[in-house]
Amino acid sequence: MLKSITDLKGYTLGASDGDIGEVTECYFDDDKWTVRYLIVDTGGWLTGRKVLISPIALREVDWNAKRIHAELTKKEVEDSPDIVTDKPVSRQHETSYYDYYNYPYYWGGPYLWGATAYPMIPSPRARARNPTEPEILAAREAQASGDDSHLRSTKEVTGYYIEASDGDIGHVEDFLIEDESWTIRYIVVDTRNWWPGKKVLVSPQWIEQVSWTDSRVRVDVSRNTIKNCPEYDPSAPLSRDYENRLYRHYGRSKYWND
Repeated sequence: MLKSITDLKGYTLGASDGDIGEVTECYFDDDKWTVRYLIVDTGGWLTGRKVLISPIALREVDWNAKRIHAELTKKEVEDSPDIVTDKPVSRQHETSYYDYYNYPYYWGGPYLWGATAYPMIPSPRARARNPTEPEILAAREAQASGDDSHLRSTKEVTGYYIEASDGDIGHVEDFLIEDESWTIRYIVVDTRNWWPGKKVLVSPQWIEQVSWTDSRVRVDVSRNTIKNCPEYDPSAPLSRDYENRLYRHYGRSKYWND
């Protein structure tokens, strides 16, 4: 099922022994275009401190009640590594975070989430283990080579200009994520600065280049192709039938066949 990241803002995140706070934004990596952390404002509980919560910790998302249940205690969150969320999060910080929770590194394996295709809470026995030698080596090699994490804030990237192969088409308004893998499947583009009122979807797989300094995203699709694509209605559920029509229009391979 695909869900809007904008809709996640304000969701209450609860631990096993009480509420932690509210989701304010997400961090995604700009390589796999997958959400790696929710940023949660703890409010008065931890004096306004913001904490990172990995999708690995999430047990259930109640989209109707706007609540997210995490397999954590408030004490675990309180004692978690202090990370300043208004500054870039380094791989070293991520390593400390993952070591603290005894999670397998998502960058230390062949799949989207390291050893698995989905964010999964390890068994109690697995959580008690130390990181494996390959995981430790992968983390050290990444730090030594300067291969730092490439985390981007959804809040920051919202508003970026979207540029087709032959000119501008609009700006980033939202992101649609797959609620099992937390992969960003679509960027929602507001085209009102080009033609009034229409919203369209483009896949991160079609991105040709991103200029993070200029706040611009270039996609390998023409303006005319985007102009004539099926219009996206955020008030209606995104069906597989709509996705099939979208991919047929763009002439691209479907992500669910990969």
